[in-house]
Amino acid sequence: MGAEFVQFSLAPLLIGILASVACALPGNFLILRRQALIGDAISHVVLPGIVVAFLLTGVVTAIPMLIGAAGAAIVAVILIEAIKRLGRIEPGAAMGVTFTTLFAGGVLLLEQSDTSSVHLDVEHALMGNLESLIWFKAKGWDSLLDPVALASLPHELGRIAIVCAIVVALTVTFWRWLKISTFDEGFAEALGLPTAAIGFGLVITAAFAAVAAFDAVGSIIVIAMFICPPAAARLMTNRLEHQVLWSVAFAVLSAVLGYVFAGYGPLWFGAQNAVSAAGMIAAVSGAILGLACLFAPHRNRVGAAKEDAAI
Repeated sequence: MGAEFVQFSLAPLLIGILASVACALPGNFLILRRQALIGDAISHVVLPGIVVAFLLTGVVTAIPMLIGAAGAAIVAVILIEAIKRLGRIEPGAAMGVTFTTLFAGGVLLLEQSDTSSVHLDVEHALMGNLESLIWFKAKGWDSLLDPVALASLPHELGRIAIVCAIVVALTVTFWRWLKISTFDEGFAEALGLPTAAIGFGLVITAAFAAVAAFDAVGSIIVIAMFICPPAAARLMTNRLEHQVLWSVAFAVLSAVLGYVFAGYGPLWFGAQNAVSAAGMIAAVSGAILGLACLFAPHRNRVGAAKEDAAI
């Protein structure tokens, strides 16, 4: 039983946990800045950028994916500004039109492209390929000390581990700047803090996490993890430090329960097949947020102004 778990479940479970945490950390500040939909926007923009990068290079690797996502983000900004100015409509509508159009374009490109050589198709773009990230050479827990076996770990695990470590390091390093600029931008400017650069850096960090997580877990988890764990944590405490810890705990809990329920939940109810792990992880994170809205200590804060938030 232990050997089977290490071989078939350990790597995808760790990837799901690390991806969830990497997205949840910047999500806390996006939530407090009332920019939660930026996470949604990023996940939509990432898809066409990654597809174009694949069509140009023929591979799905970190650097082309990041460059493609960055290029798609620039195109999105240009389109949003053009729609706002030419159509004279409010920014939210311009963003909605742009992001959904780009995402649909990415889906159409995927359907018309030959992606048989890599794990990249419409289902993969939405749900990822978490279940297929098996550690083939693992023989048991002893494999964690075997260099040969460790070399065969899915490369997605190493990538998301590095990105998660970077996100944690950036959060710790710029904690004071993020905290002050999030709650009182005017005071941050008076202190001489580069508030515009801080906001831009936060968005870039979120995009970095989204691109790293996209290949393994798809856009569904990326969207859910940016919003649900931080929003649930927001209702648990008055302190930002505690909120971040709560969000990490909820992200880990969502990944673990979601993966278990996806594999075994249908069997408990008499079904024959498992369901998507990524979809179930997102569903569990939504259920946790729903429970927080009903029972959390600060559930009355739902819809409250930023000024009433945790400091």
